[in-house]
Amino acid sequence: MSEESESLSVSVPEVRGVTPDRLLHTGGGDRPTAEDLVLASGRDLTPEALEWAQRRLSEEGRSAMDKRLP
Repeated sequence: MSEESESLSVSVPEVRGVTPDRLLHTGGGDRPTAEDLVLASGRDLTPEALEWAQRRLSEEGRSAMDKRLP
């Protein structure tokens, strides 16, 4: 078994109220949505937060997401 596949099979305990790292994905070729940006910033999905995210994406483009993820 490769080292990579071993690391994927390790179970990580879920922490209530915190999005696990394995659910936060970003990639160079994708276009993040307003919902993606809201979730990456740790905010609740509300109409106000989605409007905020849409403005950020319009002004900053992909870097809006990159600034908020490790």
